[in-house]
Amino acid sequence: MDINLLLDDILPRVSKPARYIGNEYNSIHKPVEKTKVHVALAFPDIYEVGMSHLGIKILYHLLNEQEDVYAERVFAPWVDFEDLMRKKQVPLFSLESRTPVKEFDFLGFTLQYEMSYTNIVNMLELSGIPIFSKDRSDEHPIVIAGGPCAYNPEPLADIIDFFVIGEAEEAILEIIDLYKNFKERSEKRRKFLEQVACISGVYVPSLYNISYNDDGTIDKFLPKKTGIPHRIQKRIIKNLDEVFYPTRFVVPYIDIVHDRAVLEIFRGCTHGCRFCQAGMIYRPVREKSVEHLTKLAKDIIDCTGYGEISLASLSTSDYSELKKLAEILTDEFRRCQVGLSLPSLRIDAFSIQLAQKIQEIKKSGLTFAPEAGTQRLRDVINKGVTEEDLMSSVRDAFSCGWKAVKLYFMIGLPTETDADIEGIANLARRVVDVYREVKGNTSGLRVTVSTSTFVPKAFTPFQWESQISLSEIERRQKLLKTMLKSKNISYSWHDGRLSFLEAVFSRGDRKLGKVLKIAHEKGCKFDGWNDLFSFEKWMQAFDEAGISPEFYANRERKVEEVFPWEIIDCGIDRRYLLREREKSRKAETTPDCRFNRCHACGIMRLKGGVLCETQNEI
Repeated sequence: MDINLLLDDILPRVSKPARYIGNEYNSIHKPVEKTKVHVALAFPDIYEVGMSHLGIKILYHLLNEQEDVYAERVFAPWVDFEDLMRKKQVPLFSLESRTPVKEFDFLGFTLQYEMSYTNIVNMLELSGIPIFSKDRSDEHPIVIAGGPCAYNPEPLADIIDFFVIGEAEEAILEIIDLYKNFKERSEKRRKFLEQVACISGVYVPSLYNISYNDDGTIDKFLPKKTGIPHRIQKRIIKNLDEVFYPTRFVVPYIDIVHDRAVLEIFRGCTHGCRFCQAGMIYRPVREKSVEHLTKLAKDIIDCTGYGEISLASLSTSDYSELKKLAEILTDEFRRCQVGLSLPSLRIDAFSIQLAQKIQEIKKSGLTFAPEAGTQRLRDVINKGVTEEDLMSSVRDAFSCGWKAVKLYFMIGLPTETDADIEGIANLARRVVDVYREVKGNTSGLRVTVSTSTFVPKAFTPFQWESQISLSEIERRQKLLKTMLKSKNISYSWHDGRLSFLEAVFSRGDRKLGKVLKIAHEKGCKFDGWNDLFSFEKWMQAFDEAGISPEFYANRERKVEEVFPWEIIDCGIDRRYLLREREKSRKAETTPDCRFNRCHACGIMRLKGGVLCETQNEI
């Protein structure tokens, strides 16, 4: 089959054909026949979303730095293109060489969001690859996955051949080297899976037996063979100045979600927000030096021509030398009009001097995340900010000329009451009052209040909590809507039904693989897109599978319960999480350990990790 000829017929008939043509500036092309290992890096969403993800960019360029490895990109085709692919019997193919995905050695998925799981199933089907790993032969690609959702791999355990847990830059090269030897010896797929399971950070679900209790909870995980690790320890990179980071980013032909250069300044977070999975699983904190970042930034702009560079991290304002870095970069890029954006500033660290510096070239939007409407609830979640922090920050922003502010909150947090919901509206109104104090009127002011529903996540102090019911989600959203009637305030909210399903899959076990297959057969895909999401089909799939979604989402877990994700060791001690849970019930806060004593979260014991500066554990 000549895919190129078929595309000549198909592409003029679809929206945004540039999603499928490849050949972008800085894309990499190698002769397939001269490479030993062929890797398809897949993102289970459309091109514009996948091309905005930093992880896939890093792996793409890292793998292609290896002379005998060729990594190509694959994204989920939008529904119009998929319809024509099915009609013309065009298999899913890579962007660079247009090779059918079925012919690759590896197919690697990035797991960024639980509601993309049906897209994974759909992409496997479009590729002609069996959905369940047990049905694949030696002729099929080895299907791997990594990313934040891999910290609970179990809902995909029957689908993915193996997972890479943690930071993959070193692990992926070890996997590739092992595979080269495996390929040269023409050994069987099963043998490779048994060998790759011995690489630190690799989880091969098929090599473990799981037993269940009578109530449906997990009894224990047991390796099927000796030599297979009992728990999978996450991988972490020790020195970020020495780890690979690309500068020749692929520049798309079309606008993507985050269409700018990305400069990762550090990894990890120690604030200890009790709802935040990223703040737990990405520990410890490691920073890149200003000198290294300055060189990377210059090289990235030289190689891409982007007009904006974004400083990426979990909390950019926590970077210890942010002021110095911002001054250097704004001075460096002023002449060529390259703007600087800081997308994740904390309310209590907003600096008027920094704001004035970054808007010298281009003014970007401002988003603040109080998370909760009252101080009591902010203490429950250990947010570590106050109402006055927010008012001081918006006052400084308005004084600098900003007229639009977005405020992000969650509803359904543990112990939340209607008084906390009312507190969200009160905060928004106070922001309007501050603007009036600064400007004398409210002309031009736009305050956007956005809420999502709390989802209990693995490896957080709230992993034991239940999510509020769908009816309660809707009631609280309606309540807040009635409180936010103002010409200067708009309110947007995340679909509670999506949050419910996210809770199911974020805390689910491998029984959910059957649900994913049935849901896909009913047409579920692009579930994160409102116009394609069908909650009714999902409920039918759970019913046909004989599985209660409420068992996973709306059930408070017992302290002693074994969780599906505890096959993974992310470095965070269960006892620490329980202590933090108990403190949340008393609305007691835990200060940032970078500036106080160690709170014994457990990360210091992780092999290969970076120790905290304060080593006096409690």
